[in-house]
Amino acid sequence: MRELRYRRATAADLEAIVGMLADDVLGALRENASPAVDDGYRAAFAEIDADPNQFLCVVEDGQEIVGTLQLTFIPGLSRNGTKRGQVEAVRIASDRRGGRLGEAMFAWAIRECRAKGCSLVQLTTDKARPDAHRFYERLGFEPTHIGYKIEI
Repeated sequence: MRELRYRRATAADLEAIVGMLADDVLGALRENASPAVDDGYRAAFAEIDADPNQFLCVVEDGQEIVGTLQLTFIPGLSRNGTKRGQVEAVRIASDRRGGRLGEAMFAWAIRECRAKGCSLVQLTTDKARPDAHRFYERLGFEPTHIGYKIEI
């Protein structure tokens, strides 16, 4: 790895981001990675970009986008007014997996959360991703809750 650069994503990055979202077993079933980025992704990007509690990050190594993740900063009343950092949609370019880039991305994300006043960093991960579970636990995350979803 050269010197990694973490920056806020722009609309010009959408093709690379969506490509990484679609480039795994689960993402291939739910993402549209055609070369022309779908209007749904553009609308979602505009909403994320306008929200001060969102940070859609791309990670560059040289001129190449090699990773992405989304941070959401959640103010809350519980735990004596604790602010939480939620990490979502973590993806690494397929040719860069296994090279400790994920560790670097999480170290950066945790620093960003701390800088925003968060005292807790949380994430969810699909049950079908046992390798990701081991990775998160190795980083110090604990599986303390059970998550539920309902499609509406």
